[in-house]
Amino acid sequence: MADSDRVILVIEDEQPLLEAVRMKLEKSNFSVVTARSVEQAKQYVSDLARVDAVWLDHYLIGKENGLDFVAWCKEEDNAKCKNVPIFVVSNTASSDKVSTYIQLGVKEYFVKSNHRLDEIIAAIDKCLGEGGVCLK
Repeated sequence: MADSDRVILVIEDEQPLLEAVRMKLEKSNFSVVTARSVEQAKQYVSDLARVDAVWLDHYLIGKENGLDFVAWCKEEDNAKCKNVPIFVVSNTASSDKVSTYIQLGVKEYFVKSNHRLDEIIAAIDKCLGEGGVCLK
């Protein structure tokens, strides 16, 4: 992986969707690391030199869900991913769930059925901009 590559961690437990997202992101010049559980995603964050953005599903295999990952990632002492933009892409969007994610600091919340993969990727690409970090 070259230094100029933008690294996206995709956390999605639905294998066909995970593969489709990976392929679309790679065609958009992202380096992609995939995880199907929070436990696996945490390990990747710890092992990788950097992660530039996270594509996160709420419902995941294992004991923990997307909210658990965001809470862990945004902890005070988690310097490796505290400021990484997280894009939640989920099947559901109850106002309580969306509100909780936003309060925890996610960049954006997308309902899968309301957005095409290309739209979500364009939002991530725009967020990261040319400098490789999310513009605020």
